[in-house]
Amino acid sequence: MSDIKILNTGKTWAHASVGTLKSFEGKQFVKEATGADSCEISFGSLPSGAAVPFFHSHKANEENYIILSGAGKFQVNDDVFDITEGSVVRVSPGCFRNLKCTSAEPMTYICIQAKSGSLEKYTAEDAEIGECKSLL
Repeated sequence: MSDIKILNTGKTWAHASVGTLKSFEGKQFVKEATGADSCEISFGSLPSGAAVPFFHSHKANEENYIILSGAGKFQVNDDVFDITEGSVVRVSPGCFRNLKCTSAEPMTYICIQAKSGSLEKYTAEDAEIGECKSLL
């Protein structure tokens, strides 16, 4: 398992890293390191032929899986389908899920977990354009 590194923080933000994704192994949750209060984000990696060792569901949270590299199979209850780099899979609460790496290279993914139905406004509806002096 990789260790998350807190790189720096401010009063209203946190910057952390799980390291180079090409060499990432295991599972790492980032909520505690970043102080997030709206969702849990985790990085996961499965070697060729490996699956998550259990099925699970959530009572109130949906999960969104983003496949960053590799390929495999995803199962939601009795449905099984192929996933590959670039796949995005959303799973509702109350559904059992699991994934397996079927590619020769490891499958690396991000999972974002948040309370189902909690997103009220997003993108332009929740944005406010402001002026700041650019320090970039």
